[in-house]
Amino acid sequence: MTSPDAQDPTEAIELPRRRRFVDLSPLREHPVFARLFFGTSISGIGTWVTTVAVGLFIFDITGDTFAVALVGGIALVPMIVAGLWGGMLADAFDRRRVLILSSVVAWVSIVGIVVLAAVDGAAGGRPPVWPLYVLTTLNAVAATISSATRSSVTPRIVPEDMVSRANALNGIVFGLQLAIGPALAGILVATIGFPLTFAVDAVLFTAGFLGVLGLPPLPPLSDTARPGWESLRDGIRFLRTAPNIRMSFLVDIVAMSLGRPYVLLPAIGATVLGGGSVTVGVLTAATAIGTFLTGLFSGPVAHVHRYGVAIGRAIMLFGAFTALFGLVIAVAATGWFGPVGEEWDQVNLPLLLLAAVALAGAGASDEVSAIFRSTMLLTAAPDEMRGRLQGIFIVVVTGGPRIGDMVAGSLAVVSALWFPPVAGGLAIIAIIAILLRVQSTFRLYDARDPRP
Repeated sequence: MTSPDAQDPTEAIELPRRRRFVDLSPLREHPVFARLFFGTSISGIGTWVTTVAVGLFIFDITGDTFAVALVGGIALVPMIVAGLWGGMLADAFDRRRVLILSSVVAWVSIVGIVVLAAVDGAAGGRPPVWPLYVLTTLNAVAATISSATRSSVTPRIVPEDMVSRANALNGIVFGLQLAIGPALAGILVATIGFPLTFAVDAVLFTAGFLGVLGLPPLPPLSDTARPGWESLRDGIRFLRTAPNIRMSFLVDIVAMSLGRPYVLLPAIGATVLGGGSVTVGVLTAATAIGTFLTGLFSGPVAHVHRYGVAIGRAIMLFGAFTALFGLVIAVAATGWFGPVGEEWDQVNLPLLLLAAVALAGAGASDEVSAIFRSTMLLTAAPDEMRGRLQGIFIVVVTGGPRIGDMVAGSLAVVSALWFPPVAGGLAIIAIIAILLRVQSTFRLYDARDPRP
């Protein structure tokens, strides 16, 4: 039975109940969080510039969509190891120190990509792609460790009742990064070439590093096993007793493994919709616009308590928008609207706009799911487990998309560009409906009584 005192927090946040726009209280009241927030916002733009530009670079070298998909496939296993190891590091050591070291490694890998592209431009020939796979994998490993650690920091620098609002702010960051970064990548590649495009990331990365340096020391709050098998076993044992957290991982794996059309975008921009690299940037940015709008209108998130239901419905809507995107590509592939080309004036503009709307809807619904999944994890798990669980979480949210890239790229090779998003979107809707029905504890999860 709920005591009268348990109602006080609800009464204390009556004002935000009327709020429609994002709550900026975490930024106003917690300067440490604000510094990390703004630094991550700026550096993340550069990260997306490189992410999109690497795909365009490899497609430019090989003309092969599967070669682009291999960027994620090759990095998958190292990222899984890095996520698990990074989570153990975050629980066992000072989280600020872990962030500094992993950030340095990430920056070195970015500089390596700049050098490789510059050498290619100077030589005028076609370089092998394997060095790009090595450098992007190293960057993905460092970024995975940083992400796991940075996420576990949030409950240490903002109060628990602000975690969902901080996560909503992070959604705005991601939306801005994804809106600006890919579009900027398309424009930069088309105007100044690959070497200077990659150099933008190296410069912007400085802001994120300064945000990390502004953190206070964040040592462990309790004794934790040193990184190794025992620490990993402790995390696994806890996860076995945490059905709601397990299900939050599973539903995201379903969504990301089956609903990732982004690896197809270079080919879509070149052969189906037209517009080349600019179309790739526009479509990727459309997802970010949806994410940003969800964050912008995230005022009510502090008052949604049925997280399981909210997550399930958001992911099913994500599947519907993904399938819609595939249908738009299928219509464009018929050629009914005339020929297209890689120049911007050769784009199929009506269908490009419709495809962008579909991806914006997918981005918005995915962000709703992300806000509640991450808040569930940070509030239901104890601090001494947050690093390891965040490591697993990061493996899921970064490894799942890479599996999705491999699935989409492979299916596109044996079928058509429109088939992976159509089939994947419909499969997401069916699978999530089944999982919500069979897992009652997740469906009934109440944030007022967080249970892992």
